[in-house]
Amino acid sequence: MGRSGVGEEGVTSQAVVDQAIGMMVALGRIAPDEGWTVLREVSQHTNVRLREVAELVVLWGRSGEMPPQIGAELEEALDRHAPRQITGAGAD
Repeated sequence: MGRSGVGEEGVTSQAVVDQAIGMMVALGRIAPDEGWTVLREVSQHTNVRLREVAELVVLWGRSGEMPPQIGAELEEALDRHAPRQITGAGAD
């Protein structure tokens, strides 16, 4: 274990979760705390551990492949947390 009391596996898991949160932020134009919420909701709604959801998201970024159930729930969760568009915003 490292000095922080977190083993190497824990550090690696946290890095994967952080990468997945970053992908949620970029894809969904959401804040990092909302990215965490999206991952948590996908985990809860699919009964897949959060770390595994994060791993699937990171792999999806590399390969373009995602299990259909995870992908569908991810899309729904991002839609729930996406910024709301204001009618007429940006229109001249």
